[in-house]
Amino acid sequence: MADVLLKEVRKSFGSLEVIQGINLEIEAGEFCVFVGPSGCGKSTLLRMIAGLEEVSSGKIEIAGKDVTYEEPSKRGIAMVFQSYALYPHLTVGENIGFGLSLARTPKAEIKARVEEVAKVLQLEALLERKPKALSGGQRQRVAIGRAIIRDPHVFLFDEPLSNLDAALRAQMRIELTDLHEKLGNTMIYVTHDQVEAMTMADRIVVLNGGRIEQVGTPMDLYDHPATPFVAGFIGSPKMNLYEGEIAEKMGCATYGIRPEHVLVDDAEGEWKGTVRHVERLGADTIVHIEVPELGPLVARTSGERSFRNGQDVFASPMDGKAFCYSEKA
Repeated sequence: MADVLLKEVRKSFGSLEVIQGINLEIEAGEFCVFVGPSGCGKSTLLRMIAGLEEVSSGKIEIAGKDVTYEEPSKRGIAMVFQSYALYPHLTVGENIGFGLSLARTPKAEIKARVEEVAKVLQLEALLERKPKALSGGQRQRVAIGRAIIRDPHVFLFDEPLSNLDAALRAQMRIELTDLHEKLGNTMIYVTHDQVEAMTMADRIVVLNGGRIEQVGTPMDLYDHPATPFVAGFIGSPKMNLYEGEIAEKMGCATYGIRPEHVLVDDAEGEWKGTVRHVERLGADTIVHIEVPELGPLVARTSGERSFRNGQDVFASPMDGKAFCYSEKA
């Protein structure tokens, strides 16, 4: 295990500064997730920690050692990419142990370590197969195994689940969090999917435009989003955010209410509107309401409730659940 420390880290491409003075401490053994929209700088920051992208200024430390200008191989890290990058002509076992083979590790030691890693990842029965005979999830586990076998201080994951279908992504989220509990290594994980961040992270780093918007536990960010950006990014469906007259009435620059904190009633409420779309998800029903004084309003209700397009309804915020910001979204 090792901690990772970033001090005033910056990255520029010509006159364009894409990472703007990042200060961050990731504790040893922590599962830290970088999340944000495309172009926010999360993958660039991860690649700088890995040594695959040069630092324009600032300092990066891993396990107390300054690695700002060290080669990737000397940083004590292992990286898992979005693409599996497996060798098609090698078996699963050979792919996992490839790095040790390059280092001329004795064959008996390679075999023992490959078997140990395969057991952790439940790949024992697949060691003689070629990658073409594996599912997407199995291939991703092989790529992770290739990283594990190096016994790094820090694991770096760059959107490793984005090529998988929804059901497999959900399964792999559980497997990765289980793996973190078994190994105890520091893990830094990049994703644009806030559901992945919320379900996997010990702490989340929300990035926007090359800077940190907020750092905290998943529930810290959900319950106490520091800015309208974080409020709108964390949570699904996203928070309803309003500026203008309704916000001014509440004494805010931006007024926000989460869909799950909107009460919908047939007879009375604070805002009257018309149902324009209904998403029936089984346990939940997402209701899209057009409210003249607000605009579009999204509410999450029980799946047992029935709504129809064109229906007139009333909506109200739950007491104490609204957010009021002094800055615009």
